Amino acid sequence: MTTTRANGSLYTNIKDNVAWVEFGHPASNSFVSELLARLAKEFDTLSLNKEVALIVLKSEGDRAFCAGASFDELVAISNLEEGKAFFSGFANVINAMRKCTKPIFGRVQGKAVGGGVGLAAACDYVYASEAASIKLSEISIGIAPLVIAPVVERKMGKSGLSELALAPTEWKNAYWAKEKGLYSKVFDSITQLDKELEFHVQKLAASNPEALAKMKQVLWEGTEHWDKLLLERAEASGELALSPNTKQALEKFKK
Repeated sequence: MTTTRANGSLYTNIKDNVAWVEFGHPASNSFVSELLARLAKEFDTLSLNKEVALIVLKSEGDRAFCAGASFDELVAISNLEEGKAFFSGFANVINAMRKCTKPIFGRVQGKAVGGGVGLAAACDYVYASEAASIKLSEISIGIAPLVIAPVVERKMGKSGLSELALAPTEWKNAYWAKEKGLYSKVFDSITQLDKELEFHVQKLAASNPEALAKMKQVLWEGTEHWDKLLLERAEASGELALSPNTKQALEKFKK
């Protein structure tokens, strides 16, 4: 079942010390601002939950994993304040994932675009299917993937980031993404992915939670300045969204 709600859906199911967090939206699991805010808050809540050892982030359905931020909200930006608020959505989610005390596993069953790639990059370990191609399309519509750039670069290096960002209409397949470090494992089918993921997280959730928390800290060392950095990037993105070039590109894209 996929949601028909305009503001999307977010459900968490905690079972055997694993929190399964599932988001959905009728527009290819894209994110409106309200849904991003709810997701950031959910990571903050789960971070403090003693019954949770680790988290799995997944999206609804068997098609797109995440099409990024809401195109309709992007088109509607009319001033700098709105622009900064819009782009802060993913900044806040990435920072919540970074600061969360529990390791986060990603389940990427299909294509990821823009902010969807950022979400996958902010996970600590990612299971993907063969269908999980990726693309950073921002430059083709006049903006740039500034907010997610630090988290993508952290996983894939500067070369991976530039290959994606400067070829904004080109899909890269799941095996390329694995080779670059975004995905940990790639499977032929979603069935096989789910079977292996379930086995892995159940085994890991039985480990010492303090050890998992310490490992999580180590994985994110050197990112302590991101609270400030990502919001600065959100403001810069908001400025780009207001430029005449971008407005023109967005109108063209809409048609």
